[in-house]
Amino acid sequence: MNKTQSFFRDKSVLVTGASSGIGEELAWQLGQAGAKLTLAARRKELLENLAQKIAAASKQRPLVVQCDVAEDGDLQKAVAETVRQWGKLDVAIANAGFGVVGPLKKLSIDDYRRQFEINVFGVLRTIYAALPELAKNKGNIAIVGSVSGWTASPGASPYAMSKFAVRALANSITPELRLSGVTVTLISPGFVASEIRRVDNQGKFHEDAKDPIPAWLVMPTEKAVRQMLRAIARGRREAIITGHGKALVFLERFMPWVLRAVGRKMSAGRGGYRSEPKSNSIRAGGA
Repeated sequence: MNKTQSFFRDKSVLVTGASSGIGEELAWQLGQAGAKLTLAARRKELLENLAQKIAAASKQRPLVVQCDVAEDGDLQKAVAETVRQWGKLDVAIANAGFGVVGPLKKLSIDDYRRQFEINVFGVLRTIYAALPELAKNKGNIAIVGSVSGWTASPGASPYAMSKFAVRALANSITPELRLSGVTVTLISPGFVASEIRRVDNQGKFHEDAKDPIPAWLVMPTEKAVRQMLRAIARGRREAIITGHGKALVFLERFMPWVLRAVGRKMSAGRGGYRSEPKSNSIRAGGA
């Protein structure tokens, strides 16, 4: 057993958005490490299947809680059931989220509002619900953000705005919560294999949709999650996941004009703002 697994062994861990993608792999690896898991998401059937698989491999069945991070009260219920089942809460991983993208001319205020309700206020609901228990145990909060919280690309303003907000939130509350003994880790991945790029702007999953990102640029979920859990266990303030993600952050910090030039080329030919029909097509979010 390595140091990361030792850290999570017998710890009570709540994972939101645990039904697929990064959340599913987080749950699987945490189960292998011997964590006492609470799996929270909207799709209960998928959670039950995952819990059964984890139980068969680790001999300890996770607690399953149907939960929508956009609904007031759902996270409080998840935390209460966690404490009732495991007696405590040590780690909360705010992973639930999706991506709304598209050019400004094809988006509405409601698109932006929907994006913030899940990606920003969903994170806040998780933190507020979990914090009283985490403070008792000097626990950890992990927030799954994105490299898009560092650099915004054309055609992805709602998603980038939400991830910039989450990064600002993490940076602000990290020193505040340290006074209570709670450690905050921001996870900022680039492109990782997950369902996020097969979910439309309404939050609907399309099973047959193809990932628009080239396979060579996408990090396997298993590898990305190992790095995420290592960062949480080490109490890192932020972990940027994927090589291209690190490169983008470096360019944003030290050579921003390069990314601006790329952005102009990406936008070339799309035209300026004019009234056009709204679109709910699948898109290349998730970085």
